[in-house]
Amino acid sequence: MTIAILLAGGSGSRFGADRPKQFLEVDGRTVLEHSIRAFHRSPLVDEIVIITRADFVDEVRGIAAGYPKVTHVRPGGRERYHSTLSALEVCTAPDDLLLIHDAVRPLVSEAIIRRCVEALSTYDAVGVAVPSTDTIVRVDGNDCIVESLPRASLRNMQTPQGFRQRTLRRAFDLGLQDPAFAPTDDCGVVRRYLPQVPVRIVEGEVTNIKITYPKDLEAVHFRAASRQDGV
Repeated sequence: MTIAILLAGGSGSRFGADRPKQFLEVDGRTVLEHSIRAFHRSPLVDEIVIITRADFVDEVRGIAAGYPKVTHVRPGGRERYHSTLSALEVCTAPDDLLLIHDAVRPLVSEAIIRRCVEALSTYDAVGVAVPSTDTIVRVDGNDCIVESLPRASLRNMQTPQGFRQRTLRRAFDLGLQDPAFAPTDDCGVVRRYLPQVPVRIVEGEVTNIKITYPKDLEAVHFRAASRQDGV
């Protein structure tokens, strides 16, 4: 089974809207529904699990009602990794492929989904990224540059991130035993606690926008309106 896990538990505090950004509308559908549709239309995806805030579970179930691949809508937790753990409670088959995606990236393409699934035939962990187009520098405590990093080897990470269930479950089991466990993403959990497992990077797309600020919603609206979109 290939299971898409949509993480829709963010508060959207940086966005500044009255509602979390995954529930804002773009072209008559919520951002979350656009993400659901992207995975529902993929012939490579068997099921969809959605993790959201406890106070939005009923609303998400209503949004997902017309999408039979959605099998679970569950509450997450305070931190992002709590949402992944919530998904792992229902995604328990060791050989299942899990595609963990930020629900506020509503323009994920079929090509990205396909590249992730194909890579998981060889690797146990996969990330999506695009080359960095900016010079990245490291600064000291006084905000003075101490190092310019080589751009050719740098990537900007996107989602989905893909895993064999057994690998991600093992990494989290080890991480949860660490008093300093404070992950920011799931690939990072695998890299830290299963360093022997390579994390393969596949090509992302600049259109795979994460909605963080109002200008991002405007960009998604423009691109979504230009798509020839079926169910």
